[in-house]
Amino acid sequence: MTQAMIARPGADEYAPYYGTYIDKVPDGDLQALLSTQLAETLALVRSVPEARGVHRYAPDKWSIKGVIGHIADSERIFAYRALRIGRGDATPLPGFEQNDYVSKGDFDARTLSDLADELAAVRQATVHLFAHFDAAALERRGTASGKTVSVRALAYIIAGHERHHTGILKARYLS
Repeated sequence: MTQAMIARPGADEYAPYYGTYIDKVPDGDLQALLSTQLAETLALVRSVPEARGVHRYAPDKWSIKGVIGHIADSERIFAYRALRIGRGDATPLPGFEQNDYVSKGDFDARTLSDLADELAAVRQATVHLFAHFDAAALERRGTASGKTVSVRALAYIIAGHERHHTGILKARYLS
């Protein structure tokens, strides 16, 4: 099977909230970006001293480790949605409360290296998943969190979500 290019989704393919993430994704080969983005994020995470991993820029904010765990958890959920919708499953998919996931993830008890390894494994699985969707699968739409979303929008959401959080890490945690 020839790999289908992942075209930028139209605004009718995702909830307006996700436009924040999709707008962060540059034009070009999204499949290649998903791979190169991982290397950049891993380099960033691996540059953080372990002792700094529990740093929060404000008392009510996640730690650096919590942010990395959140990126991995969210990517798993977005990719799972893409799998279900891409395979033609029309079952509406529930939302998730990100703060509950981070608080129950116990990420501060783990090492940054372990979290980086997990993020790498999740992203590698995501890259493989999207590499094998054909054009029809990429355009399929389903319902997640009560809103319409396409498979290709989910690919852009994954890339943009990571860019969003790495930007926050650089600006608020590591500056």
